[in-house]
Amino acid sequence: MSPLITRRRAAAAVLTTALLIPLAACGDSGSDQAKDKDSGSKAASSASGAPKADLTVLAAASLTDVFKEAGAAYEKENPGTKVTFSFAGSQELAAQVKQGAPADALVTADTRTMDGLTGETGTPAVIAKNRLVIAVGEGNPEKVENLKDLSDAELKVVLAAPEVPVGRYSKQILDAQKIEVKPVSQEPNVRAVLSKVELGEADAGIVYKTDAATATDKVDAIDIPDAENAVASYPAATLKGSKHSEAAAAFVAWLSTPAAQKILQGAGFQQP
Repeated sequence: MSPLITRRRAAAAVLTTALLIPLAACGDSGSDQAKDKDSGSKAASSASGAPKADLTVLAAASLTDVFKEAGAAYEKENPGTKVTFSFAGSQELAAQVKQGAPADALVTADTRTMDGLTGETGTPAVIAKNRLVIAVGEGNPEKVENLKDLSDAELKVVLAAPEVPVGRYSKQILDAQKIEVKPVSQEPNVRAVLSKVELGEADAGIVYKTDAATATDKVDAIDIPDAENAVASYPAATLKGSKHSEAAAAFVAWLSTPAAQKILQGAGFQQP
């Protein structure tokens, strides 16, 4: 082979190598940029918190005030998420779930009601506890001092119906003390009991401590000793029929966080 051909081939090889190096560098840069983009996307997703969704939460009537505050706090922590509550007696909420009402999560005022929906919910977690008090008109005009006073035939007493958690708890503590009370009415939820006392349509009623605390300008609360009282547990769970299962699970989990617990306990609920 002539020296001229050899020199030409060597020059071609050098030129090819020189062209390939920038291309390889460009290829690595593109790969790094793609990786950076993927990492940035994951970080943005992580920073956004819970999945965005419009959630419907069925909640016990005794949670009305505190959940409005908690819902606003959750929405602030999770922009783009909206939480709408539907409040009613736990037995009414259970009936709605069984009828297929469109909702994402459920919080009841007792474990018994929640346990009756095992096929409809995820695994429940107790998020708060509560106790009972006797609600009387402001200034306690009838001088009610204890549970025994509720047996006075001259006293207009209102209770929640036996199928309502607070009604069942009321019956439980009255039966334990062998106290017979003939209520003038039996209401579908604790807020209805409180309303009767607020309006003067009843002299006394048994409600949750937290409910009486929402109407201190209209009712007084007579404490019931722990030995004669009952403890209400509030379990929360996702609903299997939810169309936003991840977002619903995130909200239910949030209810056990320090931020949510601070709100609940600030309203008078006890630690779970």
